[in-house]
Amino acid sequence: MNAVEEWQADLDAAGELTPTVTNAILSVHDDRGAQAIEAVSEGRVKEYRDFTVVVGHDDEYVVEGRGCGCRDSEYNLDPEDPTDLCWHVIAVAIARRVGAVDDHDMWYSDVRDFL
Repeated sequence: MNAVEEWQADLDAAGELTPTVTNAILSVHDDRGAQAIEAVSEGRVKEYRDFTVVVGHDDEYVVEGRGCGCRDSEYNLDPEDPTDLCWHVIAVAIARRVGAVDDHDMWYSDVRDFL
């Protein structure tokens, strides 16, 4: 089990961001982990019928599994390293485990046209 799987399992068991889980996330992901926790606490992880979206400071980012359309994912991350994740992917993983995903019963592809 890698470090990401460990904190995810601990978070699944706890059902909330305990100090131990928070420290594990920050230990593995540093600033990206902090940004992810902040996004979850601010309700910026949104689930639509077609996509999961994380609202960033300048844009919204579609997250699918370990993939994200952000520049960090595109240019800085090692796809071979399971711990090298952008903060948007980390935020989705956290939000799903603590029940903090903001569900929208609509298609993001329709909503995006209005943004």
